[in-house]
Amino acid sequence: MRAPLTAVITTMCLLGATSALASHGERPGLLPYDHPEAVARGEVVYAETCASCHGADLSGQANWRERDAEGFLPAPPHDETGHTWHHPDNLLVAITTYGSAALIGGEYRSHMAGFGDVMSEQQILDVLAYIKSTWPDRVIEMHNEMNARALE
Repeated sequence: MRAPLTAVITTMCLLGATSALASHGERPGLLPYDHPEAVARGEVVYAETCASCHGADLSGQANWRERDAEGFLPAPPHDETGHTWHHPDNLLVAITTYGSAALIGGEYRSHMAGFGDVMSEQQILDVLAYIKSTWPDRVIEMHNEMNARALE
């Protein structure tokens, strides 16, 4: 299945933003997971907007790898047991902004709506920073390496 053209263009723009951040000597990627103020803001927004599906403790919904009767996957965990950390920052931002179905296209069905009309860009970055800040150091290191490779 192919992503809509707007999603591809957006992802390319986000890659540019990732590159711009890295070229300024900051951590690889977009997420300010090492800034306590951003993480604190993100925790509040996560609790208000994301926790109802992904769990207050980031544990996701039960059987998140199995489609329900309507063909939808339950909300995955955002802790280290899920697959959030398997995606570079630019893709996480795009998924949060536009929703999974908009990026994947075709017949893909997802309850993950886009939040670009609900949250500001900074709020999206802060929520993702909060999520990343909860991961163990080894997972953060692997995620940072993935973001750095995306710049090569």
